[in-house]
Amino acid sequence: MTATPGRSARLSPNQLAKQEQIVDAARRVLVRDGLAGCTVRAVADASPLTKSAVHYYFSDIDLLIDRAMAALVTDFLAELRTVATKHDDPQERLWAVLEAYLETFGNNPNAAFAWFEYWVAVGRAEHAPAAEVMLRSSIELLTDLLSDLNIDDPRARARALQSYLLGAIVQQSVRRRPFATLREEIELLCLP
Repeated sequence: MTATPGRSARLSPNQLAKQEQIVDAARRVLVRDGLAGCTVRAVADASPLTKSAVHYYFSDIDLLIDRAMAALVTDFLAELRTVATKHDDPQERLWAVLEAYLETFGNNPNAAFAWFEYWVAVGRAEHAPAAEVMLRSSIELLTDLLSDLNIDDPRARARALQSYLLGAIVQQSVRRRPFATLREEIELLCLP
């Protein structure tokens, strides 16, 4: 999404850089303070720019939050893809990615809370397409990993695996369990 329809097409490279600074600050605020704490004031305080600059580049805080969440998910999936490239064996690749996936949220529960808060908020606002794109991207990565294992219907299994992972993230925030235990459950869920 862009700050204001049509505005980003007229922004100079310097202005685009400022806009990205704002998005980066919003990302940090979301992870640190959650959705409710991601206000224009908090974003301005976390960036080198003023509150009026945030308003100039993003006339609607919801658009800024959409951009910040999309950037968080994009970076998260890029990190998982990097983990995947370190493994030649398809099964080792899958397990390494799944462990990294769960570790990311286990090591930073605020990121998980921000993700879930965002999904709840866009669902309530009937603005689910933004979250749907993020979910679809994650399922595509899992589908790719499962396809390399030559299993039946990797997309359906990827959707089931994604649902499991989301539930596991919530459970891990309440009671951490070792990855070996989660792996046993995942094997039952998606591997032949």
